Amino acid sequence: MDFSVMCMFNNGESRLLDFENIFKEWKIGPGDVEFPLLDIKNFLKFELRNQTLSWPYIVIELPDESGMMQKHPYEIGPDVLFQLSELIPGEVQHGYETLIRNERMKAGLTQDELDYRSGTSRFYISRLENNRTDVEMSTLRKIVEAGLGKSMKLVIE
Repeated sequence: MDFSVMCMFNNGESRLLDFENIFKEWKIGPGDVEFPLLDIKNFLKFELRNQTLSWPYIVIELPDESGMMQKHPYEIGPDVLFQLSELIPGEVQHGYETLIRNERMKAGLTQDELDYRSGTSRFYISRLENNRTDVEMSTLRKIVEAGLGKSMKLVIE
């Protein structure tokens, strides 16, 4: 059976999570909370909740602010999932960050000039171009249309 999960992240990258290798790296044993996941039938019972992989049948107890123990499903959040994932071999990875940087440079604009035109900040433009932040569609539209003077078209194939 296959312990692989393909995910598309907010930066537009399609990435692969190979849990067989991840579990080997984690050196999971009988006393570990993840041990039931070594059985493919249990592993496949995951749910995607708020960009988080969740296994509701694996319960862990964590203290709340007052120190009381609360039961929670075992989850792996998107930041950890991204770190554990790998680019899919042969997959073309051209996210919007590369397009924004290339179009800004073609237009001869600095990040400061683009931020002024689009109503954002140079820090935000830098983080966006370096794939260090997510962008809402409305903000991307402002950057493309107001900042770069281009039109934007979303194509889903």
